[in-house]
Amino acid sequence: MGFARTCSVALVGVEGVVVEVQADLEPGVAAFTLVGLPDKSLTESRDRVRAAVVNSGAAWPQKKLTVGLSPASVPKAGSGFDLAVACAVLGAAERIDPRVLADIVMIGELGLDGRVRPVRGILPAVLAAADAGYEQVVVPECAAAEASLVPGVSVLGIRSLRQLIAVLTDEPVPEEEPDDQGRPDPLLAGLRIPGTGAATGMHSVGAAQHDQGHDLADVVGQTSARTAVEVAAAGGHHLFLEGPPGVGKTMLAERLPAVLPRLTREESLEVTAVHSVAGLLPPGKPLIDVAPYCAPHHSATMQSLVGGGPGFARPGAVSLAHRGVLFLDEAPEFRSQALDALRQPLESGHVVIARSAGVVRFPARFQMVLAANPCPCGRFSQRDALCDCPPSAIRRYQARLSGPLLDRVDLRVEVDPVTRAQLTRPGARGESTATVADRVRAARERAAARLDRTPWRTSSEVPGRELRSRFQPVAGAMDEAERNLERGVLTARGIDRVLRVAWTVADLVGHDRPDATDVCLALQLRTGVPRGVPMAIGALP
Repeated sequence: MGFARTCSVALVGVEGVVVEVQADLEPGVAAFTLVGLPDKSLTESRDRVRAAVVNSGAAWPQKKLTVGLSPASVPKAGSGFDLAVACAVLGAAERIDPRVLADIVMIGELGLDGRVRPVRGILPAVLAAADAGYEQVVVPECAAAEASLVPGVSVLGIRSLRQLIAVLTDEPVPEEEPDDQGRPDPLLAGLRIPGTGAATGMHSVGAAQHDQGHDLADVVGQTSARTAVEVAAAGGHHLFLEGPPGVGKTMLAERLPAVLPRLTREESLEVTAVHSVAGLLPPGKPLIDVAPYCAPHHSATMQSLVGGGPGFARPGAVSLAHRGVLFLDEAPEFRSQALDALRQPLESGHVVIARSAGVVRFPARFQMVLAANPCPCGRFSQRDALCDCPPSAIRRYQARLSGPLLDRVDLRVEVDPVTRAQLTRPGARGESTATVADRVRAARERAAARLDRTPWRTSSEVPGRELRSRFQPVAGAMDEAERNLERGVLTARGIDRVLRVAWTVADLVGHDRPDATDVCLALQLRTGVPRGVPMAIGALP
């Protein structure tokens, strides 16, 4: 009787569970049994592994073969167990020393010719292996850079099963002929999901800092909206832009990621892990270090926004925008059920999806930017234009964005049309992205110094009770906001959000604590009612 074991990783959401792959050979009729709650793609590994082993020059054992995946109570999905199953079988057949395999984690799909193909979720799988105490990981060669992001783990990247057999048996490693030059590597196809390309708006394109293709200087006028974008970037606040078509709402939203600071190492690993599981890592860039930008179409379903789908749940747009920007253009056109599903992740920063196979938790701490027209035709409140919509149609259109959802939005700005004088005046360009990004970075540094030794990083994350007890504004600064609370203009959540925005404004201006001017600007950005304060950050005292 022959027995061998090695390890692989099963992914549950963006978290990994180390699975022991055991192979047992017994005398009897040749058969291959796979146990341990495998799904359809994993069950099919029996045929893939057999063909890969034979085509790699090794003999397939003609005995009763049982492969077990332990713990058996954890559902396993995907083809990433192929490599571990093949090596466990070869270890039980004594082609490889079983003692060599015991402390190695193997992740990869096998082709029928023995080539090792990449799979999604390499980074979270290697992170799980490192947390479990494993120090050696074998992955496909094209995914070795992604696996090497995890410190303290020795990564071996291989291109074929025959290469791995040679390495584990101390034999000369055979050379693998590279694919034809001038065409994409077919092995990289395992890192993509059909229907998730750049044209869908669900891709992981992050706007690099100071991106020349999306410069804030291109936005003419719009002082209030530019200030709202700057405040949103500095404090991580949600933003609602309302205005007629063609005034620059989408332009402003597309330029927000370029103003955001680059991600820290910890944030980069979080974002990369989510995009790795979703199969959206950009080719040749294993680590995402800029804020992601996700702009789904308004026909998106609730599952595509918050995650889910048939079988094992996959991350949705809110998780793909983790530590970045989720832009919902034409927000009233989204289904009300899908929009209301955003309430919980907006507050908690994560999404919990319950399925019969288990509960999956995805991170979802993002900045939401909503853009909407004031009415179906878009001309309501536009100067020198007639709106053809009846009042009832306007009310129905605006009611598609529910009150509880808008109450979670910190900044609400009405974007006015640009006049001819503003558009044609020489020198009409405003501040560039580089200038605004420098102010945002300085404001983030002030907030980080204030929030040192706390679990929060930006003003938008600080709970209301802490704002009222530990981080208090100047005496009397909140009088106007409290009067708005008494009149019913603000809710209790709303006054907390006004105070958060006031702290962000104070960080941008350089104040130690928010004063009455900072609070009035925060009130104006939330309610849209003029408070007699300049809207430009540089004009504040």
